[in-house]
Amino acid sequence: MALTGGIASGKSTVAAMLVEHGAVHIDADALARDVVAAGTPGLAAIEAEFGAGVLRPDGSLDRAALGAIIFSDPEQRERLNAITHPAVWGRTRELIHEAETSDPRAIVVYDVPLLAEAAADRRLAFDLIVVVHADAETRITRMITQRGLTRVEAVARISSQASDDERLAIADVVIDNSGPLEQTRSQTDDVWERALSAVS
Repeated sequence: MALTGGIASGKSTVAAMLVEHGAVHIDADALARDVVAAGTPGLAAIEAEFGAGVLRPDGSLDRAALGAIIFSDPEQRERLNAITHPAVWGRTRELIHEAETSDPRAIVVYDVPLLAEAAADRRLAFDLIVVVHADAETRITRMITQRGLTRVEAVARISSQASDDERLAIADVVIDNSGPLEQTRSQTDDVWERALSAVS
């Protein structure tokens, strides 16, 4: 299954709950960091595209410098996505194959923030798309209180992603994470039971 949601929607919380049930977790954000680690072709491509100013003195990616470029400019963001998305997707497919080879009944959760922005064929690769949803104001408050962002920065992050309507349009299941944690857990348990029944 694919698990997606806008920034600060609580997707990671739901992913952790699914892992507690026994899901195999593949984290697209972690893969995105791996494919641009120091010495990788991905980082070399980013340097060639955006310049040495996006590198730290030790040769690693300066995420803040790159973020300042891409979060305010959709065209620059698309240039970055053209570098990173194919590499992340390739590694994702390898990991899904490994999990399914190891256990044909494995329930794999691909935890991916930008699924609504991805090509339709990638969405079709999953038998279930779960969207974790919280309204924009709740997410802004979370980013300010939990991540130390300013309101302007939080709004820019939300604006850089697909709209709630675009994300909800691809959902097979929506988990409302604007309420108490136990409400989220109950909805997540229902998703797990649905996934189990599909592989049994």
